[in-house]
Amino acid sequence: MSRIDYQPANAKLNGAYFTPDAVVRSLVSWAVQDETDLMLDPSCGDGRFLAGHVNSVGVEQDPASASVAKARAAGALVHEGDFFRWAANTELRFDCAAGNPPFIRYQLFKGETRAAAQALCRRSGAQFSGLASSWAPFLVAAGSLVKPGGRMAFVVPAEIGHAPYAAPLLEWLASQFAHVQLIAVRDKLFPELSEDCWLLYAEGRGESTHHLSLTRLSNFSASNAPPKVDVEVPLEEWRETWNRRLRPFLLSPDQRQIYLDATMAEGSRRLSDIATAGIGYVSGANNFFHLRPSEAKAWGIPRTVLTPAIRNARSLPSAALKVSDLRRMERDDAPMLLLNLRNQDKLPASVRRYLDSTAGKQARTGFKCRNRAQWYAVPDVRIPDYFLAYMSGRSVALVENEAKATCTNSLHAVTLHREADRPALAAAHASKFFQLSCELEGHPLGGGMLKLEPREAARIVIPTPERIAALDDELIGDAISELQRWRHYAD
Repeated sequence: MSRIDYQPANAKLNGAYFTPDAVVRSLVSWAVQDETDLMLDPSCGDGRFLAGHVNSVGVEQDPASASVAKARAAGALVHEGDFFRWAANTELRFDCAAGNPPFIRYQLFKGETRAAAQALCRRSGAQFSGLASSWAPFLVAAGSLVKPGGRMAFVVPAEIGHAPYAAPLLEWLASQFAHVQLIAVRDKLFPELSEDCWLLYAEGRGESTHHLSLTRLSNFSASNAPPKVDVEVPLEEWRETWNRRLRPFLLSPDQRQIYLDATMAEGSRRLSDIATAGIGYVSGANNFFHLRPSEAKAWGIPRTVLTPAIRNARSLPSAALKVSDLRRMERDDAPMLLLNLRNQDKLPASVRRYLDSTAGKQARTGFKCRNRAQWYAVPDVRIPDYFLAYMSGRSVALVENEAKATCTNSLHAVTLHREADRPALAAAHASKFFQLSCELEGHPLGGGMLKLEPREAARIVIPTPERIAALDDELIGDAISELQRWRHYAD
């Protein structure tokens, strides 16, 4: 296939990053079983997939990309426009579908396009939340146009292994195809992107399966058939045991079992059983609401309306935040004093002057501030027992809040239900198992980082100290290293 290098100017906005030739050749070979097969590419971009099989139909919303596709795949039929509207009205049905759907985040996947996608998916039997990125509805819509017995082969983001909105897609695929296989590729298919990608292959349209098949590859090389399956994942186990996640199956059976044994052991609890964990406050204007000690002194703002605040995990010590740490931050004149006016009936004159400053007049126009009853009253300011890192590299920090500071939404504020559970949490955090639980309950983010959403932090497992002492630290350490390699955090 001759290579035409074309990347639209709005590639990031449209989720358009074109696929390496080796991946294109393989996916087309997997999907197409006969030269007479009619193939669909629902987001054909510059026509790389269409050029691999002459009897093809593509849809592309970007005019410039569609023009390149028509030139590259002269024998294919290319429709210019929105795929979901086209799919809702076409009478064509296809022997197979292949491609690389756009990875448009839910914040940009909106309006009439989202409405058309949601309606089409509902008619096909799939229901997505408002947080679904565009690629998942693309696959349902494309799959609904595949004939009985047909096949699909697509590039998908690795978040298919953990994102909540990916679960309805996998449920739908399992109800519509006899075989559903995910090919997890550790090395990046798109080196220029922070996004990790896997591959999806499904065959036997019109039937169903009770398993999801998983193949783990260190790197991808071109092939004429899907690779051998490593793990058959029963849907019931995926749903009930692993919270609809495939990421745990990147580990060996022994590594998964040690985690399950500790999770199910008598006395083991989730973090939500012993504490409330939620992200800290959102100020709406961080530079305005967080003052340096020198600024507070210059404005004459009293300490009674200033609360020491931790703005990110980098400001935290390794074990406990002490008063001495806050004093050091003050000596460094860090912007660590939150203007905390939530319960102030009467504002001091110095505070009113600060609020009416040029910076204050600008801050109050921000979205968060202008939608508050009192624009200057930052909500959800609380003093937690612990800070838990929201995004982490090597390990997830849980830091005791001895200094009684507050924190922004870049950290989780963890408040114990009972003081009596403090020793159990401390013992769990000191173990390797805590880090493994964070790896399995959290999810990878671009750049090798691990992210813990509030719902994920709530699921961190807290075994009893006795159970922790009996665990195989070497096996757990190997499991942590393996998951970190998959999220590209260097050893």
